[in-house]
Formats: sequence, structure tokens, C-alpha cells
Amino acid sequence: MRRSPVSAAEYPIVPGFYPDPTVCRVGSDYYLAHSSFEYFPGAPIFHSRDLVTWRQIGNILTRRTQFRRGGGGPSGGIYGSTLRFHDGRFWFVTTNVGDFEAGQVIVTAEDPAGPWSEPVFVGEAIGIDPDLCWDDAGRCLLTWKASPAEGRGDAIMQARLDPETGKFDGEAYPLWQGTGLANPEAPHLYRVGGRWYLTLAEGGTERGHCVTVARGDGPQGPFESCPGNPVLTHRSTTHPVQNAGHADLVSTADGGWAAVYLAVRPRGFTPAFHVLGRETFLAGVDWADGWPVFDEGRFTVEPADTAFTDDFTEPGLDPRWVVPGSEPETITARHPSGGLELRPAPDGSPGLLCARVRDLSWRAEATFDGSGQLRLLIDDRHWYALTFDGGRVQATVHIGDIRHDLDAGPATGESATLRIAAVSPTPGAAIPGPDEIVLSYGDGENFRELGRLDGRYLSTEVAAGFTGRVLAFGSAGSPTLLRKAAYTPA
Repeated sequence: MRRSPVSAAEYPIVPGFYPDPTVCRVGSDYYLAHSSFEYFPGAPIFHSRDLVTWRQIGNILTRRTQFRRGGGGPSGGIYGSTLRFHDGRFWFVTTNVGDFEAGQVIVTAEDPAGPWSEPVFVGEAIGIDPDLCWDDAGRCLLTWKASPAEGRGDAIMQARLDPETGKFDGEAYPLWQGTGLANPEAPHLYRVGGRWYLTLAEGGTERGHCVTVARGDGPQGPFESCPGNPVLTHRSTTHPVQNAGHADLVSTADGGWAAVYLAVRPRGFTPAFHVLGRETFLAGVDWADGWPVFDEGRFTVEPADTAFTDDFTEPGLDPRWVVPGSEPETITARHPSGGLELRPAPDGSPGLLCARVRDLSWRAEATFDGSGQLRLLIDDRHWYALTFDGGRVQATVHIGDIRHDLDAGPATGESATLRIAAVSPTPGAAIPGPDEIVLSYGDGENFRELGRLDGRYLSTEVAAGFTGRVLAFGSAGSPTLLRKAAYTPA
């Protein structure tokens, strides 16, 4: 479905749960990577030639040696990262909070689509949101937000690094700590002209989120704060896009500058609810008096083609498919007659094959043989589901510690199509949520509604955490055969 172009100030270049964007350019090619938290494979990576149209080319962390599982719980795993190209190689540095004491994780590749190398761990840098840069002499510098547990407070730290071994060359030292707002984090360093610029995210990744910047004569500082800080924020405004911050700048192929940043699209009555997680937006960047100036309305975006239908006939899974806390090969197997066998995870993890929800209104369907479950979830304690098993379909809601079965209906035959849709709230609601979630099932043509639920309970404002909604396909008995999965924006 072709949709009309809109301003990049109001529509993301990568919609859905793709937060903490980091970008680099090689010639006329741009590459964009994201945090992915507990979902494996981790760190999705995209390619573009124009900064506004992006295609996923893979996931960076495809092996458990690169992304150690740890606890595998909600909002754990892979946090903020930096993607750079240096000396003929792509470099990606990130934090796996599930393996926190191992320090920062560095992988490299000649082809950003992979394969990526085995990891180098920086055990002396305990914290989050690492950045890699190289000074004028070619020496590598690691900058990160330190963990208070390391005795450095809530500090932005830096150290000279041997990236091949993960060892420091000298002691770590503090850099600019921001403007005094809460949670200074997400440092990135850039060489622009004769100066070095350090950007931070401040204010927390909620409504107070913003981007601040400082500059100095070298990457180690000292840094002076921009008099116009914050250089990007939507806090205390009625802008339809909120929580804007965590930016990464990139020089463009035409000699200009741009920035990617995360933000959310809240809906519904106060405090408003965002359900897709933190998404990736794009702004132009100008330079005035030696400081970056964000132009959010510079780019026009043709909304992404988010629809898909997958009958699992290709030899490998599309990179959209991820698993929380486990691996796709643990819970899936190709069936000789087509489709995908789904089985419970033997290790007690959720055992769900997931794809991110990418639109505010949409419909998803799953056709199962034998049995199966389709969930809409934001984490393991907040989800709505349809379960096909034993000749019936049951609708269920799980909110926190409360689980409740809704309506159920008979399913004749060996197959059933389960459908979940997000629609606008019922007109006239006194305190509307962001949407309503409709649970129904049928034979592919005729459907029966089993439940219609307020979508606010599957929002970050209710569930908390850092992730967004995903569609989850799972086993409900033996056998479970997923014949087809389909997703259509409305």
C-alpha cells in the first residue's frame, strides 16, 4: 500500500521498535544500526542511499558468542551502540547488560551485512552507550557512560584503547558531563573542521529527553558547552513526536550534515501512551557560529512499506524474525511440506518467534495447522493472545500479575487463522487509550471476534521498559505448524 509522503519531523525513517540509532556513511552508502535488548539475533542493521528509505540487510550479532544470553529478561541484552567505518572496516561497539561485567563489546566486518567477527571485550569499561573514534594520529578512543558501581559516579568517561585486544593504553579520565540534566549518556565524538564535538543524550529517554553538545580542540577536551543547549528537544511542547534525543550525526554525500535520533509517537488521553517503542527519526543539520543546528523539517519521508507475508519457503529466516531470550533454531524447524514447526523452548524462555509491530493501525494473521498461538506483547507480563488447540480458540489477556481468559469458540478442522488488529479507540470514549486491540479467528475469510481490549495496557507507560510491541508466534501443543504469517498496515 503506497502512502503519501510526510515530514520526517513527524514520521520515522525506521518505524517501530528500533531505538538508539547509530549511523555511518561509506561513499554514497549509509548504514544504520539499533539496540535490540533481549531479542536475538541482536542489533538490526539497515542500508540506504538517500537517508530516508532504509532496507534491513541483517543483524550484526548473530552468534551467541557475540551476544551472550545472560538472564534474557525484558529490557536486558543489547543497549546503545556506535557504528563506524575506519581503515577499511566497519566497527560496532555496544553494551550487553546481560553480560555486564564483561564490559563493552566490539565486533568488526568488511561487509556490514556480515558476517561480523568474534567479539573483543573491553573489561575495564563497565557501563553503557560506548563510542569509538580515532584521533588525528590514528589512535582509538573509547568513550562511554560509566556505571556508578565502578566508583566513577554518573560520569562520561574516556580512555585510549587498543581495539584489537580491548586493553586500555593509560588510565580512563572524565570528559564533559553535560548541562546538569538527569542521565547524561550516549556520547558520540566527531571531528568537524578544526574542532571536536561531543554530543550527549540528557534528561532521560522519557518526556525530558534532549540532545546537548560541547566542543573542544581535541577529542579529550576540555569541552565548552553550546550556549544554545539543548540543540534538540520536544519537551514541554505539543509536538506529536515526543522523547526526542539520543542523536548520532553523519556527514552526507553532498557535503552536508544530518542526524538520526530516537523519539516516540504517543497517543490517547494524558499522559498519552506510546506503544511501538522508541523509533528512529531523521533531521538535517546546519552549522552556525561553529555549532550544530537541527532542522527537523528538512527531509520528506515516504512511509516505509511495512507489510509482509511469509510462508517460510525460503531457506533462511528473514532478518525481521527474532526471539526473546533464546534463538530461532531452538524453537523452529522447517517442515517437509512447507511452513515452520514451532516448539516450546526447552530452557524455560518464552519460546516465541517475533516480528516488530511497525504501524499505529494494522492487522496481523497467523494460519496454523494442529495448534498455535498468536500474541501481541510488549514484554512477558503484558500481552494479549489467541490460542488454537484442541478444536477451539481461546482469547487471553495478561496484564502484570493478572491473567484472564476472555471468550472462546470452536474451530472445526485441523487449521485455523488467528487475527489480531490495532484500530482506533471507540468514538466517544471519556478517557481514550492509544488504540483498541481486536482478537478474532476464522477460516481465512469469515472471522469471529473474541475480544476487544484497550491498548494502553500494552504501552511503555504501563509496562515500563525500553522495548515496543511485537507480534509473537508460538507453540500451543503438539504439533504446531505455522503455515503463514502476514502483517498489513491499515
